[in-house]
Amino acid sequence: MASDEKRDRKVYLSMRRIRTVGIAALATTAALGALTAPAGAEARTRAGDCDYPAQQLDLTDWKETLPTGSSGSPTEIKQPALSTYAVDPWFTVNPACTGVQFRAAVNGVTTSGSSYPRSELREMADNGSSNASWSATSGTHTMVFREAFKHLPNDKSEVVGAQIHDDSDDVTVFRLEGSNLYVTKGDDSHYRLVTDSYALNTVYEGKFVVSDGQIKVYYNGTLEATIAHTGGGNYFKAGAYTQANCDKSAPCSDSNYGEVHIYKLDVTHA
Repeated sequence: MASDEKRDRKVYLSMRRIRTVGIAALATTAALGALTAPAGAEARTRAGDCDYPAQQLDLTDWKETLPTGSSGSPTEIKQPALSTYAVDPWFTVNPACTGVQFRAAVNGVTTSGSSYPRSELREMADNGSSNASWSATSGTHTMVFREAFKHLPNDKSEVVGAQIHDDSDDVTVFRLEGSNLYVTKGDDSHYRLVTDSYALNTVYEGKFVVSDGQIKVYYNGTLEATIAHTGGGNYFKAGAYTQANCDKSAPCSDSNYGEVHIYKLDVTHA
């Protein structure tokens, strides 16, 4: 009898040890998962979320201009085609499936009004059927975006990541030159130095708020500039607007490009 009790106790202790090890292993796995999984809105790795940029960002009221097409007439993708459109590497879900990759090579096609290529969204209205055009003196117009500059072209290492445009020209933009990130004002490309130590792949949040004839520009929640602006025909833009071409950067090939990843893009008009 004593022998049976001794044997049963050994079995009980063995089973308890297995259970303890199993629980510890599960806890370790859960902890590792918490450390490696993307947080919040960037956790978009579910099946079906990684096929098209419109699954990552709400592109209902946008169109996309690509660095492809014919001279002076780049390809434009509008709604409803934009909702199920991607083209690698110019406009696609990024490899981590956490946002949208915008890329424009120095040899890309440009618009008739620019000598630089772009992979860039242009704000639209009415579910993408017409161009957005709003007043800086009526209502409040806000764009909040979270993005990272991922790659700069050679020689002239400059890329615009987001901007406000009016009916004739850009009004203010976030512009990276090497490690210097600027907020511009009209033709003053160095109006406000936000940081002189920007490192590629660093995610930041920018915000434009336009009302009462002023544009307030924020970087990571801090007001960086207040710009007077009363011009009409305004709209937002976001993506990779490479500030280099084959005349100013080598090699003249697809391997030489600017790239921006956007993880959040919200526009409101009130």
